[in-house]
Amino acid sequence: MRLHLYFAWKYLKAFAGIAFVLGVVITLLDMVEQLRRFDASEIALAGAMELALLSMPQALYRIFPLLAILATIALFLNFARTSELVVTRAAGRSALRALAAPVAVALLIGAAGVAILNPIVAATLARYEARAAEVSSEGGSVLSISAEGLWLRQGGESGQTVIRASRANADGTTLFGVTFLEFAPPGDGSALGAVRRIEAHSASLSPGQWHLTDAKVWPLDQLNPESNATTVAQLTVPTTLTPDQIRDSFGTPASVPIWELPAHIDSLTQAGFSARLHRVWFQMELALPLFLAGMVMIGAGFTMRHTRFGRTGQMVMLALAMGFGIYFIRNFAQILGENGQIPVALAAWSPPVAAILLSLGLLLHLEDG
Repeated sequence: MRLHLYFAWKYLKAFAGIAFVLGVVITLLDMVEQLRRFDASEIALAGAMELALLSMPQALYRIFPLLAILATIALFLNFARTSELVVTRAAGRSALRALAAPVAVALLIGAAGVAILNPIVAATLARYEARAAEVSSEGGSVLSISAEGLWLRQGGESGQTVIRASRANADGTTLFGVTFLEFAPPGDGSALGAVRRIEAHSASLSPGQWHLTDAKVWPLDQLNPESNATTVAQLTVPTTLTPDQIRDSFGTPASVPIWELPAHIDSLTQAGFSARLHRVWFQMELALPLFLAGMVMIGAGFTMRHTRFGRTGQMVMLALAMGFGIYFIRNFAQILGENGQIPVALAAWSPPVAAILLSLGLLLHLEDG
């Protein structure tokens, strides 16, 4: 038990040290990118540091598999140099038993990352996007989805318009059960903020305008809006929105905390949008601890050997190449899952299972021949 704790502590220290170094490097590089992205009049050095620190947790979280394999290589190279693995084998411990503690730590790191770090990453990512929008004066998201339906906003010379719909098609360009609430532009002398309300059966987006069907219009700037309401079969409303703006406003699944993701998926489904991308992300987050364990086993398979056997550099390169290969396959499976070409469960769980089985076969071959 004491030996397992020793191995676990050594692996945790190696993982934390590599994570700290890469975190500092990522932050410095991102600071340079923020200074290049924004004008000097928009952002100062302190602002660039703030944005870099806000985006760093997401960047570090995304390279957790790389951290796992680098920490494993560093751990077992150190053990080989100090002959601790030789002593461990002489004491009757097999390679698989010696690997149990680092694998357990990787599983715990993955579980803690999903349960604790994932919500932190989502919060910092949302803050980063809001802060970047403030600096660039581009404004925030034009779309919001809740249990009551979906909400859009658009602006123009005629003022702001808030749009609510009970549901929509997959890309948000056709809305059903829709309400338009138009507000007067600032400084036009209107006593009321809202000047017109429109309810329609559906609204379809085309370049520069919404096409409404079966619409009823209330002029809210008149004394009795209901008596002056009109009903029309077809109506067009000017808009500055584009399909790309609506799609981009969905944001990434990473911006939703893991604990809120199931409810968010339900809201997307009820609103009529496809939630497949979010389902794939959710399953891949659940599979992250298993994937980290697989990366540990891959790194150990090439480095659990004494330095007197030589070819250490070659083995390290092979371990990194195999790790990057599995990581690429994982990303490729994610894309296939998001496109609907393979089932969600297969996209999320097959790469970690494949990594564990491949590394286990390698370990058994090297240890038992």
